[in-house]
Amino acid sequence: MSTKLKVTILASSLAILLFTIVGGFVNVRASSNDGAYRQLSVYSEVLSRVRSEYVEEPNIPMVTEGALHGLLESLDANSSYLTAAEYKHYRAIKTDGKAEIGAAVSKRFGYAAVIAVIPGGPAEKAGIENSDIFESIEGRSTRDMSLAEIHSLLVGEPGSTLTVAVVRPRRAEPQKIVITRDAVTIPPVTDKMLAENVGYVKVDAFPQGKSQEIANKIRNLQKQGAKKLVLDLRNVASGDEAEGIATANLFLDHGTITYLQGQKYPRQAFNADPAKDITKLPVAVLVNRGTAGPAEIVAAAILENARGDVVGDKTFGDGSVQKLIDMPDGAALILSIAKYYTPNGKAIQDAAVTPNFVVADNNDDRQQRRRRPARRRPASGSRRSESEAEKSDGRAIEQGAGSSEKPGIESVRAVPGCQQLVASKSVARFGGRFSFRLRSATLASAFL
Repeated sequence: MSTKLKVTILASSLAILLFTIVGGFVNVRASSNDGAYRQLSVYSEVLSRVRSEYVEEPNIPMVTEGALHGLLESLDANSSYLTAAEYKHYRAIKTDGKAEIGAAVSKRFGYAAVIAVIPGGPAEKAGIENSDIFESIEGRSTRDMSLAEIHSLLVGEPGSTLTVAVVRPRRAEPQKIVITRDAVTIPPVTDKMLAENVGYVKVDAFPQGKSQEIANKIRNLQKQGAKKLVLDLRNVASGDEAEGIATANLFLDHGTITYLQGQKYPRQAFNADPAKDITKLPVAVLVNRGTAGPAEIVAAAILENARGDVVGDKTFGDGSVQKLIDMPDGAALILSIAKYYTPNGKAIQDAAVTPNFVVADNNDDRQQRRRRPARRRPASGSRRSESEAEKSDGRAIEQGAGSSEKPGIESVRAVPGCQQLVASKSVARFGGRFSFRLRSATLASAFL
């Protein structure tokens, strides 16, 4: 048997095996087997045409690997195909990897994308920013890598370096940045008492034990006389979903926090335990596009159980469970087998979390101001109405319907990084329905 024929048989066998395993994930049912076989026939025909008519003799194993990578990635960003060599490296870093870059990375637009960086971590020290795109890692395009392979490259020995080509808006060429891997320490939860007895809690990630740390901060603020709470989950994109569930339970004494479900994964609901609820104070949760995973579970649970408000930009959208499947040739599949859902039944990975008060991300706001040409001051004696100023500023916020205005507070404006978010002097109630509006003036904040 010729080598070419062996390669072709191997490629076809791999394709058949993959279709058998993931058929359910692409909605192939017993009643539609004919359609699946037709697609397999098309794949075989394409492979045959490539082999016989391509401009030069193709590397069939490489072509097949590319097809398998593409098939898995078409399911979702977290599903991956690993060749035998990639899987060997993946297993090694799972056991031996001691240092990383300190950033949550997913895939967006086909490339590796930074969701959020850990404050004080190697990535931040190197100048990596939230929303950066890694066009390449060590000279290899991330478009050709699975997310699992990308993650394996980010981990290594302490002190080892990693070179990434970073793409940012309004930069003509990718910028090469060298990151030195190191052990990453998650900053502790911080708390502060703002004006008018508003307790502020800032979280940076959700590793194991973080929910208890948050609980201690909330108790401390209540002892200090806090009447309302602001939970800042902006740029929180890593951690354990169980910690997100436990954190949401701190504010809930009933209702569904989240649930897991998949095609062959029975629904697993996580309901609030009344014994773990530690506060009845009104709460507002701050989010942005760097909010992902466990933090999205918290935000969605508080919002959809009508426990409080969520303020900021739409979150990233990440929440699923993966299964590792070994292949006979030493390769492996990483398949998403279940997704986390909000109490109202929205898949977080698909829909993300949309705040009930939507405000443009602060980073976008600063970039917009940098691009905006200088405006002339109005002539002496002339004044624009506040609504006109808001419209010209190009920013908008969605206000919840049914707000009844009563004398209140201006608490959220004191939160760090919320220069563009100004609470009006009238609010319905903190933690219920806010009556917000945006002004063109930049807020002074003691935390910036």
